[in-house]
Amino acid sequence: MGKGLLIVVSAPSGCGKGTILSEVLKNDSFFYSVSATTRAPREGEVNGVNYHFLTKEKFEELIASDGMLEYAQYCGNYYGTPRKAVFDKLEEGKDVILEIEVQGAMKIKERCPEAMFVFILPPSLGTLKERLLKRGTETMEVIEKRVGEAAREIEAAYKYDYVIVNDDLQTAVDDFITAVKAEKMTVKRSEKTIDGVLGK
Repeated sequence: MGKGLLIVVSAPSGCGKGTILSEVLKNDSFFYSVSATTRAPREGEVNGVNYHFLTKEKFEELIASDGMLEYAQYCGNYYGTPRKAVFDKLEEGKDVILEIEVQGAMKIKERCPEAMFVFILPPSLGTLKERLLKRGTETMEVIEKRVGEAAREIEAAYKYDYVIVNDDLQTAVDDFITAVKAEKMTVKRSEKTIDGVLGK
């Protein structure tokens, strides 16, 4: 079995990234990489499902031993991607999905340039604003701020390999699967196949 593909996925909040990925992950050839954090679990969160909840000491040990693919600090807590689980699953031939914000994705790009980078977009900033309004969980001021942040994040989409517009859920899921298939057919990933045909 060939090595799996590392797939890095980013999107602004409210673009439906989680919904798309939950559909994609029904296919068991994919593995979702669970991030690690030093923050306390929130009510209902499960260790190893939502996050790997680590002590600050354990997290810093992993940083020191190069056990984190990328990490960042937010509000006094560490968040990051444990390296071992990712590479173990890739060796098993699983395609590993990292759901990560832009800053972390760019760190992965430096360390794993062979990864596939996917950015999920809303159909428009107006649609994003409507979706956030429909949630009814935030004030207009917070929504305006989120839309502004989304616009800044979307600027980073130019640095990704594939863009998927989430206008219709099923189409977006199909596009994601298609992009992964297409990536696996690129010449840079098919050299062994070509060599095999040539008997090299």
